[in-house]
Amino acid sequence: MLSKLFPYIRGYRLAALIAPLLVVLESVCELILPRLMGNIIDIGIDGGGGFAYILRVGAMMLALALVSMAAGAFSVRFAAAGSQGFGYNLRRAMFEKTQEFSFADIDRFSSASLITRLTNDVNNIQNMVNMGLRMLVRAPVMLLAALLLCYRLQPRLTLILVIVVPVMALLVGLIMTRAHRLFENMQKRIDGLNSTVQENLVGIRVVKAFVREGYEKTKFARSNDALKEAAIQAITHVVLLQPVMMLCFNVSMVLVLWIGGQMVIGDSFSRGELFTFISYIMNVLMSVMMLAFALLQLTRARASAERIVEVLENVPDIRDAPDAHNRTLPEKQGAVEFRDVSFKYARGGAGDDVLAHISLDIRPGEFVAVVGGTGVGKSSLVNLIPRFYDVTGGAVLVDGLDVRSYPVEALRERIGMVLQNNVLFSGTIRENLLWGDPEATEEQLVQAAADAQALDFILSQPEGFDTMLDQGGVNLSGGQKQRLCIARAMLRRPSILILDDSTSAVDSATEAAIRKSFRENLKGTTVIIIAQRISSVRYADKIVILEDDHIAGLGDHATLLRENGIYQEIYNSQQEGVKE
Repeated sequence: MLSKLFPYIRGYRLAALIAPLLVVLESVCELILPRLMGNIIDIGIDGGGGFAYILRVGAMMLALALVSMAAGAFSVRFAAAGSQGFGYNLRRAMFEKTQEFSFADIDRFSSASLITRLTNDVNNIQNMVNMGLRMLVRAPVMLLAALLLCYRLQPRLTLILVIVVPVMALLVGLIMTRAHRLFENMQKRIDGLNSTVQENLVGIRVVKAFVREGYEKTKFARSNDALKEAAIQAITHVVLLQPVMMLCFNVSMVLVLWIGGQMVIGDSFSRGELFTFISYIMNVLMSVMMLAFALLQLTRARASAERIVEVLENVPDIRDAPDAHNRTLPEKQGAVEFRDVSFKYARGGAGDDVLAHISLDIRPGEFVAVVGGTGVGKSSLVNLIPRFYDVTGGAVLVDGLDVRSYPVEALRERIGMVLQNNVLFSGTIRENLLWGDPEATEEQLVQAAADAQALDFILSQPEGFDTMLDQGGVNLSGGQKQRLCIARAMLRRPSILILDDSTSAVDSATEAAIRKSFRENLKGTTVIIIAQRISSVRYADKIVILEDDHIAGLGDHATLLRENGIYQEIYNSQQEGVKE
């Protein structure tokens, strides 16, 4: 799984190559030092080489130590550059991939999980790469080289390592096998915690308005406890590694000192050689321990890699048809046709239809309203026009062409959309409005704001169009946010304008003024509005009544009021409310 992420090191391959080479140089220098120290003992002290020999060899050791230190320092620098660059590329690739996701893809992964994957999971992989460029190079080099040097010094003592190292490897393998599942569970718990925190912070005003802080604290505690328990399980399993490694290490050292000491007493092994052998065997055992801990981190990184690859390899539900960019597109008119449309949210055809066999013809320039109870599929219906979702049966046509035959970008350029949730971004009012048309002139900006009945409150702000908005526009009222979102869509001058319950927070007079501006300044634009109030839809050319999963009525206000029982019921209930 990790191998699928290797291409993301591009641009930092040189740093990723230099780092392990420097680690090899550092390891070689460290492996020479014990041998030189053994020579000082055997030749300089026991062999009568004298102070001059000790000084000369000591100078060589100092030089090697400085080279090793420099190589180690620079390897850290290059490993950091390589791993950070890898993380940068991976985060960018994941973010760009999420921009291609359809609404269904976002629903499947969830925004909280995607945030965890973009941050925590990428950090795990990035740290693993940093460790891999150094520790996963250093440990095998030291292990194999020190084993070879041990064998050359004393084959008999090396048999201890031949027995101990496979035992250590087996124990590490057993621990890692279970650790992968535990780390996978831990990452899922992080998803859950992020989801809880995100939901709370987005809705913090509602929480305070309903005095539900206690409930939210309890909900957070559940997610936090679940993460804690998952982390404790993983760590408890992992901490077994250290005592097991230390036991093998200490047993090996005792055996080497015991057998080696007897050999020194019997004059078959010198003191310097024993010192050198002990240094090498410590390198071997420490390398095994280092490798074990690195592989343990690799296990966690593997769990994160699976989650990252799942995002990168996801094939978006909504994508351009193979011949979409070669097709001649029809002239922008604003015609919309639902041809025997059925739709369900569940993948693979499971679940019930949200919409079933919907047929509807909307002519260019018409003002069409969609009404119905909660959950009958009003938003689902209009979301099919810009291909936020794809139909599961039938076809949606814009200007006579199936929306699936358009390049997605070209289709959405024809459509202005004001979603049910009024989303604004941190930045100025001007920057938010220019999402509709980045090339718009100041005159067009002012006109769109005026048409959406937003100009007065914008100019009343201390800095007018350059007033800063907090994230989500929380420093504005609901009605102000709705009007800015409408202005943003109108600035686009679309051939189709869709408003999903986008005037619910403005008063009737303001709504009437906005509706008037549609007719006067967006002539020829097809307007499709979802609304709950009869006053919002009574002037529509067509009113579509949805009930359950089908169209239960179609006509203008007068016709439906005369002939449709559902519309009569809605009308009468609202009239009663007015009388009261």
